[in-house]
Amino acid sequence: MGIESLDRFKEKWLTRMDKVTTKRQETDSLGTIDVPVGALYGAQTQRAVQNFALGGGAVPQALIYALADIKGHAAKVNASLGLLEAEVAEAIQRAAGAVLAGDHDDQFPVDLFQTGSGTSSNMNMNEVLANLASQYLELEKKNGVQSNDHVNLGQSSNDVIPASIQIATARKIVAEVQPALEKLAMEIDLLAERNPDVVKTGRTHLMDAVPLTLKQELDTWVFQVREHKARLTGSLGRLCQLPLGGTAIGTGINSHPDFGNQVCAMLSKADLKFRPCANLGSRIAGQEVQHEISALFEGIAITLIKICNDLRWMNSGPNSGLAEIRLPELQPGSSIMPGKVNPVIPEAVIMAMTQVMGYHTSNAIAAQSGNFQLNVMLPLIGANLIKSADLIINSAQHLADKAISGIEINRRNIDEQVGRNPILVTALNPIIGYEKAAEIAKQAFKEGRPVMDVAAENTDIAREELEKLLSPRNMT
Repeated sequence: MGIESLDRFKEKWLTRMDKVTTKRQETDSLGTIDVPVGALYGAQTQRAVQNFALGGGAVPQALIYALADIKGHAAKVNASLGLLEAEVAEAIQRAAGAVLAGDHDDQFPVDLFQTGSGTSSNMNMNEVLANLASQYLELEKKNGVQSNDHVNLGQSSNDVIPASIQIATARKIVAEVQPALEKLAMEIDLLAERNPDVVKTGRTHLMDAVPLTLKQELDTWVFQVREHKARLTGSLGRLCQLPLGGTAIGTGINSHPDFGNQVCAMLSKADLKFRPCANLGSRIAGQEVQHEISALFEGIAITLIKICNDLRWMNSGPNSGLAEIRLPELQPGSSIMPGKVNPVIPEAVIMAMTQVMGYHTSNAIAAQSGNFQLNVMLPLIGANLIKSADLIINSAQHLADKAISGIEINRRNIDEQVGRNPILVTALNPIIGYEKAAEIAKQAFKEGRPVMDVAAENTDIAREELEKLLSPRNMT
């Protein structure tokens, strides 16, 4: 780095530090507090930053954006209802648009582990939008746009925070979770269609069972994945019923009777229709619908873990395992054993989905933490839902792109295994009975011989008929 570049770097660094370290005074109902001069937020946010340093990290961006979206539409509705000056409402909308565009992501520093209603995050948003709107209108703070009286008009943390969780989660499900699951299902389906005539050994209790086609096995995975999509669709109707307009406890105090309906209508899109819940208090006092979605996310995790474990078993070997398939070789698998390659994508997905299951356990505990008219673990529930959704999205995409799409079928090994399978004798049960069939199976296994040969020696059934009865393809 040259002298000129170094000087420029120092100048930029000092300018930035001045913004952070130079203080201005802000006041709230508790008194005066110093706030970084370059911050768009105010006193209540600064108190939260100082009070909450538990290490939970930032509130997920999706929740911040959903909250900003509510605020922008709320301002427009309040103006249309004659409760807010048009130019103030327009300035708040413009400020909300800037937040949604990602222009001020660094202005939301409140830790996830904060007041249980999410009031600190709500006030953080109110203060940022109020200051931005005041700047747009070139108004001084004392006469400017007010965070409580203007930006928060007709609202409470108790209704906008759970509403933002529901909105962010619903949008993520429709825009990302369901498409990712469909992508995975389609990739599995393509693998099945490319290998329609492969017959393999079925397994129950990890032991040899009657045969099935590889396509039948893969079709089961596809059905499981798509059924999760359908379950999510079935729950979206409840998730889209919001508490907006309920304010503090669901009674709607200080909110216009038409506020909730009109804001919900503005938040709605063609693929997602939001509306006020028939009982606003139910979405404030309880978090049952969020828990329902969390449980569905856990169900997806369980299925993806099952698929990944099947892939690991099918890929096991190459000499001493099942070796039915070969997963793409993505990286060396051992620091000490040359040439070893591991099923890294299924392993990574299993860990991610285990985390989703952990998030659901946390959400189950959080969802029952409602006392009287308010649940007090809202930030945790919201963060866990968004984090779970993101893990599912990324895991489904990784499985589709880096595992399923590159699978090679070890046809020779599959054919050998199914040919040696003593459980093929199951097809003879209706003719010779279970006990006789069991004797043949045990002898075939003990002597390491094909069931066909042992059955021909121990029954009066013609070999031509046995070939039909014991055909793995016919059994599928």
